[in-house]
Amino acid sequence: MNDSSWGAPPQAGSQAGPQAGAHAGSQAGPHAGYWGPSDQGPVQGAAPTGPAYDAHDAQHTRPMPVVPDEPVYGGDQDDDRGAARASGPLFRDETPQFRSPGPYDTPQARPYGAAPQNPEPMPDASQPASAPQKKSAGRDLGSAIGVGVGLGVVIVASLFVVKAVFVGVITVAVVVGLWELTKRLEERKGIKAPLVPLALGGAAMVVSGYVRGAEAAWVAMALTALAVLVWRMTEPPEGYLKDVTAGVFAAFYVPFLATFVAMMLTADDGPRRVLTFLLLTVVSDTGAYAIGWRFGKHKLAPRISPGKTREGLLGAVSFAMVAGALCMQFLIDDGLWWQGLLLGFAVAASATLGDLGESMIKRDLGIKDMGTLLPGHGGIMDRLDSLLPTAPVVWLLLVIFVGSG
Repeated sequence: MNDSSWGAPPQAGSQAGPQAGAHAGSQAGPHAGYWGPSDQGPVQGAAPTGPAYDAHDAQHTRPMPVVPDEPVYGGDQDDDRGAARASGPLFRDETPQFRSPGPYDTPQARPYGAAPQNPEPMPDASQPASAPQKKSAGRDLGSAIGVGVGLGVVIVASLFVVKAVFVGVITVAVVVGLWELTKRLEERKGIKAPLVPLALGGAAMVVSGYVRGAEAAWVAMALTALAVLVWRMTEPPEGYLKDVTAGVFAAFYVPFLATFVAMMLTADDGPRRVLTFLLLTVVSDTGAYAIGWRFGKHKLAPRISPGKTREGLLGAVSFAMVAGALCMQFLIDDGLWWQGLLLGFAVAASATLGDLGESMIKRDLGIKDMGTLLPGHGGIMDRLDSLLPTAPVVWLLLVIFVGSG
């Protein structure tokens, strides 16, 4: 420590005179000899010069913290110890980031025994206070609702007018979904799943399932996988295994699962079965969103989809079970309300798993949406995520409950 960290009691005969003595008396205690120069005398706490200051006096002085080169207080400001010095930083190599430091803000400027005080950021009066953030759906709800209503009109119109038209709608959705999926795989992972055999085979699966049933759909699936293997042989062998694996996965994930929607349509009450399937899936998603957005606190699968909550899952199950009971009672021939409860529960579970499955794919690819074709929704695959795995579940349960006719 340097000499400035030591101080001596003021002497009666020092240059400070009676005023300095009085001032020193007012500063008795741990703060004595600390405050900087004033208009009333020399620096208090500095060691006096002359023969009156010797080693004996030095032994009776008590240690004091280092006083900065630039005094923090001075003159008439000494009486207001809460006011900060406005003339510059406490140290020459520092620039205040929040406010001018007070007398106790640094260890060097803090008197012996004083508690440290940490500076806090001062609010900027020129900037308006930020308004509390509100929950957001994360999408353009106006566009999402408009597109959703438009798609619903097209689907319902084609479903109840001519069945073959609705099969064409399924085929178009499958081909576009395959294009989105293979495009993202190539962009993000360098995986080149052949689109041509997938599109042709996917369309064949949907049509054969509608015309000939499940056996024909399985045959079309096997032939599509074989076509993918052969088509990829026309390119270099590097990456062959991952490309054909992705191609077979895409053939099963998109067109084969969508074929079960076409097979529902073959029953006498086929349009109403498909309508039930669509309604339950939409109601499940709506219930999950509404309850999760309002009451959701406990994450369902934070590493896969941080927005989904357990409360939202309960909302999906509750909404889907009620809708299922109503649909089975009033839409499905020979259907019973309790069957609808089971159907709604199964739809909520499969729709949630399907949504999580595509979220897993998109996280692996590092994307938010599979496409941008549908404003407010993303791409076709972003709308098929919960529908595709739900289709075989609904088809199977309806066959069990009321038969395939």
